[in-house]
Amino acid sequence: MIKKGIILSGGMGTRMSPLTKAVNKQLLPIYDKPLIFYPLSILMLSNIKDILIIVNKGQLNQYKKILPNGKNFGIKITYLEQSSPRGLPDAFIIGEKFINGENVALILGDNFFYGQNLTSQLQKNTKLNKGAKIILHRVRKPENYGVAKLNNKKKVIAIKEKPKKFVSDLAVTGLYFFDKNVVNYAKKLKPSKRGELEIVDLINLYKKKGHLSADLIGRGGAWLDTGSIEDFYKTSAFVSAIENRQGFKIACLEEIALNSKWIKKNNILDAIKFYGNCEYSNYLKKLL
Repeated sequence: MIKKGIILSGGMGTRMSPLTKAVNKQLLPIYDKPLIFYPLSILMLSNIKDILIIVNKGQLNQYKKILPNGKNFGIKITYLEQSSPRGLPDAFIIGEKFINGENVALILGDNFFYGQNLTSQLQKNTKLNKGAKIILHRVRKPENYGVAKLNNKKKVIAIKEKPKKFVSDLAVTGLYFFDKNVVNYAKKLKPSKRGELEIVDLINLYKKKGHLSADLIGRGGAWLDTGSIEDFYKTSAFVSAIENRQGFKIACLEEIALNSKWIKKNNILDAIKFYGNCEYSNYLKKLL
């Protein structure tokens, strides 16, 4: 069972410079909320209440202004700083004390997920006891992603990073579920040619031991990586279209917490005071 989650919100966001020179990318708005709300909502929908957010050195106070400690959502948020980007598996080395020998989920701070049956799918994956599980999504340009090849029994038979020749159109998304061995495995990794620890190498360690499985986001679901300016605004337009057409908010953290019975209606009133007179507060008023 997975009860802990890590959001990796480090990185320099160079593809979005000069915007990211002053503000961390995960604090920039996707439509009406900071980007960080979206991965945080995924962990909350997974019933994960103990969350570590890894941020760049010197950016802690920016995060704490909007997400102090999680009490307002009935969860616990811990922060740790990353001195420089060393690759995704570095999250497990930095977070070793937080993980404390337990199973853990990792989500990248710039990944966006949406889908009709997403909540039940997430909660099914947090039941993982042994091994690792990767979440896959079909893409049009697999050469831009790390991809996984499955056999007819949906077993992972190959993982390739940005393959030049077609291997599979199933991209490995930025959401992962790992057992307690992940810290030890991450420590065994050697930096790649670009000087970073690679998530593909970590996943392949599990694959070699026969402890890797995969789950697919179905056709009705969406996965968007907001790494570039273009993708960032496409995601914003997607959220705007869904919210305005259907009348509900994606990644409203207070709503998730209220539905999960982690907070009460007086916490919603506190949130309205905190956000002030805005569209988000008007939506929270409707919850009451």
